[in-house]
Amino acid sequence: MSAVQPIRVLVVDDSAFMRHAVARLLGEAPGIEVVGVAPNGQAGLELAAQLRPDVITLDVEMPVLDGIGMLQRLMAERPARVIMLSSLTTDGAAVTIDALASGAIDFVAKPSGSLSIDIGRVGIDLVAKVRAAAGMSQASFLAHSRRAASRADQSRPSTLQRGPAPSAVPAARRDASTQVPRVPARRLVVVASSTGGPSALHGLVAGLPGHVGCGVVLVQHMPAGFTASLAKRLDACGQLPVDEAVADDLIADDRILVAPGDRHLVGSASGRVQLVRLPPVNGVRPAADVTLQSLAPVWRDRILTVILTGMGSDGTEGARAVRKHGGTVYAQDEASATIYGMPRAVAEAGLVDRVLPLERMAEAIAAWAAGLQH
Repeated sequence: MSAVQPIRVLVVDDSAFMRHAVARLLGEAPGIEVVGVAPNGQAGLELAAQLRPDVITLDVEMPVLDGIGMLQRLMAERPARVIMLSSLTTDGAAVTIDALASGAIDFVAKPSGSLSIDIGRVGIDLVAKVRAAAGMSQASFLAHSRRAASRADQSRPSTLQRGPAPSAVPAARRDASTQVPRVPARRLVVVASSTGGPSALHGLVAGLPGHVGCGVVLVQHMPAGFTASLAKRLDACGQLPVDEAVADDLIADDRILVAPGDRHLVGSASGRVQLVRLPPVNGVRPAADVTLQSLAPVWRDRILTVILTGMGSDGTEGARAVRKHGGTVYAQDEASATIYGMPRAVAEAGLVDRVLPLERMAEAIAAWAAGLQH
């Protein structure tokens, strides 16, 4: 009986200190072997071709070829499982969201900028995400890669096209001339996602009609600062306006709210949301369980929760509350999920009304909002 092969990792970072620190963190973790380090994206591409690592950790800001450039070439030429290392800045957050849309599996925020001497603070998170990326089934990774490639093709302007592509103009601006006062939502959809979520949410939001007839709340596991960039990107990809939620925001028909990082989003009978800094639940903040447990008793049979890709089991207890109060639960299927953790947990708990591939989820949500499906 052969021994289990270690996860082979390539570390790409322009800082010699960070290369050493990340390689040491990963190399000390059981079952992980750092097979190479590279100081920039060009060298990283060459080593990736030679070493065929299972996972690549990739810095964003590098000379010669930066992290986004390397990622885009990797996904076009030799798709690989990539975890981004990002700085906790507004620019860093925006680039990170671009990287996730371009095919990165997940990211870890450096705790104190591009040169983080305290990188050890996120060591457990980094190791967990490397293991999760390596543990993806080949079918899930290929589906993930195809979605990234499809978005890359759609973002390339046609030679016949004049002016910006429609998807490059935020929905809120496209509809500015026809905007009407917000109407409190009649029905509510709460979407929970984690690893692989930004990519999945892009497809989901892009598929929703401009008048879906319900309010939507997205709970994506992300640090503070990154959810604003996520909301901005999602606002540009579909017909519904997308905003990062603020205190006392209204859950309104045909509007999407993104729970901000480092706050739990809770609701009340007034139809407005509050943001609270209670302790993390399931190791995360925001947590879908907190949001759903606060909203389920209020919305009862008018709430649908959708559990998408992600590690862990966040959303399961929330789904239990939704079902208890007469609501509906959908889960993403294993074949289309980047990480089949959260959907598996809710399915194995017997709480799911429908299991659907990602590409059918937007249509199913619209049908539920119209009262056509349970």
